[in-house]
Amino acid sequence: MNVFITGGSRGIGRAIVLKFAESGWGCAFTYAGNEIAAKETLEAAKKINPDGKFVCYKMDVKNVTEVENTIETAIGDYENIQAVVNNAAIVANNAAALMSDEEWDSVIATNLSGPFYVIRSLLMHFISNRYGRIINISSLAQDGCSGQANYAASKSGLVGLTNTIAREYGSKGITANIVTVGYVPTDMTDAHLIQKLHDVWMAYCPIKRPGTAEEIAGMVHYLTTEPGGFINGEVIRVAGGLTYIP
Repeated sequence: MNVFITGGSRGIGRAIVLKFAESGWGCAFTYAGNEIAAKETLEAAKKINPDGKFVCYKMDVKNVTEVENTIETAIGDYENIQAVVNNAAIVANNAAALMSDEEWDSVIATNLSGPFYVIRSLLMHFISNRYGRIINISSLAQDGCSGQANYAASKSGLVGLTNTIAREYGSKGITANIVTVGYVPTDMTDAHLIQKLHDVWMAYCPIKRPGTAEEIAGMVHYLTTEPGGFINGEVIRVAGGLTYIP
């Protein structure tokens, strides 16, 4: 079994790669620019499973040509891909009234158009196999978040995209689901999460702690297993019980 993961070099993406490596899967993953981090992930995966096949590809997920070429290469390298995880995402925070066209366009292109390009590029492969597992990573911001109109819109749109794919292709043996992530410390959250939101999380999250990348990876992997095969078109929150951010 083989999986294609976008944004697999760091944080949650790396944890997902390593979880699949631990489970004996072959992993093809992408990175946007940090080659050092990508190589570190490769080395960690190979340490977990020395006999596994792990390949990383540099890919700009918002560039449709790069996406199509990379996936074509990955299918050639692996012959068969059974699952895809759309994890790559960016943020560009600003109040809506002050948000630039570039801030809006770059986030929507990366976080929403990118996953669509990836899914579309793999659909015929999945259809021909009558099997495919699509897992898209979202955020509690999908229901709205102050200072993140672009990010919230991209993640809300990802929910609509996922539910549509689930309806269109469930009869073809393909499932599509969302894993909605709460506060998980990563490079991105450390750089962009303001202290106020961290304080809100710690005050109101019923579990009273952040999540871990490994907990997210565990849910993602479960959706590719046989017991997870009847889950389709679902938005699964892995957020410690908190359902709202200001």
